[in-house]
Amino acid sequence: MKQSPMSSSNHTSNGNASVLPLENGFSDSLSLLNSEKAVEELSQQPLLHGIDDHLIEFAEALRTVAKALRQAAEGKASAQAEAAEWKRKYELERSRNLHLERKVSSEEHLIEDGRVVPLTNQTVLSDGTPEQSERCCGEHGICSHEVLRDGERDCDARVVPNKMIRKASFKLSWCCKGEKSDQKKHDVVSFEKGNITTAERSSKQISLKWESPPQTVLILTKPNSTAVRMLCSEMVRWLKEQKSLNIFVEPRVRTELLTDSSYYQFVQTWENDNEVLRLHTKVDVVVTLGGDGTVLWAANMFKGPVPPVVPFSLGSLGFMTPFYSEHYKEYLDSILRGPISITLRHRLQCHVIRDAAKSDLETEEPILVLNEVTIDRGISSFLSNLECYCDNSFVTCVQGDGLILSTTSGSTAYSLAAGGSMVHPQVPGILFTPICPHSLSFRPLILPEHVTIRVQVPFNSRGHAWASFDGKDRKKLAPGDALVCSMAPWPVPTACQSDSTSDFLRSIHEGLHWNLRKTQSFDGPRET
Repeated sequence: MKQSPMSSSNHTSNGNASVLPLENGFSDSLSLLNSEKAVEELSQQPLLHGIDDHLIEFAEALRTVAKALRQAAEGKASAQAEAAEWKRKYELERSRNLHLERKVSSEEHLIEDGRVVPLTNQTVLSDGTPEQSERCCGEHGICSHEVLRDGERDCDARVVPNKMIRKASFKLSWCCKGEKSDQKKHDVVSFEKGNITTAERSSKQISLKWESPPQTVLILTKPNSTAVRMLCSEMVRWLKEQKSLNIFVEPRVRTELLTDSSYYQFVQTWENDNEVLRLHTKVDVVVTLGGDGTVLWAANMFKGPVPPVVPFSLGSLGFMTPFYSEHYKEYLDSILRGPISITLRHRLQCHVIRDAAKSDLETEEPILVLNEVTIDRGISSFLSNLECYCDNSFVTCVQGDGLILSTTSGSTAYSLAAGGSMVHPQVPGILFTPICPHSLSFRPLILPEHVTIRVQVPFNSRGHAWASFDGKDRKKLAPGDALVCSMAPWPVPTACQSDSTSDFLRSIHEGLHWNLRKTQSFDGPRET
């Protein structure tokens, strides 16, 4: 009688009736493979003429079962091999730890001049000489090499010497690209006995005190305004006659003043851009007459350090102009005597890197912005496609109308209109705000000030992008071009009427009518 395929599958090639146990626990896997072979042999036998259709379906089902059995056997074998490898690594690591524990236990004490010296006070160098523990000097960042011990060290050491607890020492230092050390913010964090605590905040209210009286004032005015022109001539006369100051104005303003009267011959100005670059070496105070746009213009004039700016409100909106022009004499008299409260308004430094550049060092002239830099799609009908990176880490791909990279001073400008949050101007950060994103989950971000943001137009972008800086200097970004933004080292110090927080809250209350609503009536129904 012919033996059935199922019965033949129970015998191995050497004729044994059963499968002998194999090493490493693979007997189950082999049995699965034998079952799969039996099913496959049964499914591959030729069918008799005129067989029923149900047998054909049964053969197809057997083939599916054979495939599943083969995949299960392969997965089990792979899992067992991985488990064996992890077990080997565990045993190796365990033996290393035991060896290190024996070594530390044998070297717990050193003998020096016949005395027993604990290792908590000295460490041994590779040549066998003891090394003195280094103390924090406070000159190279934030550090502490003090070894901390348990409060009951003395009694515990006498009873169980091997149970002495030592807390690991560590060092904190500030990193800055291109520099080995950065001491500008050593007061932000302090180290005290192994605990990290915040010290006085770097964003606290800043006070400016004159070490010598100011001698030169630069006055910048809003153009095409009769009221501003009259106030400027009156202020120039008062500063010259009452304060005996040297006064600089723009060439346009000097021409207007001389047109009104030849009295203003003493007013100084500049003739070319090279003299503008040296203005910060001559000017002590900058006075702006206008709105926030005039403050932006003043910040744009100084490509490096910026003198203290005293902004007077003569425009429609004034988030950065807390002083009222009606009382300019009292304000200027107080500011020139000092001390005054100031707000350090950070600026962004932007570089455009073209696709043809051989490296990131081949950039165009850097541009400083006080409010924001905007990357949008321009007149193109296609969505913007922008790849964004933060310190070489991929952030996201912006698909929408564009992206806004804003300072905290510019948080109440375009970023606020695009859904960003209002942020105190002295909070150090960069606002990452999408413009009409094509995703409901794309929410704005606030990144720390020390990061570098790179916005790249990918090569597969359907259209070009356009970058504008504080609403001007519009530049075209072709596929492959990139815009790199980081915090500029030169902030814009603006004088405060009272302090930075009070001025900020007053500006959003008066300028935006923030949270202005009718108060609920007190004579309504009450809880019982």
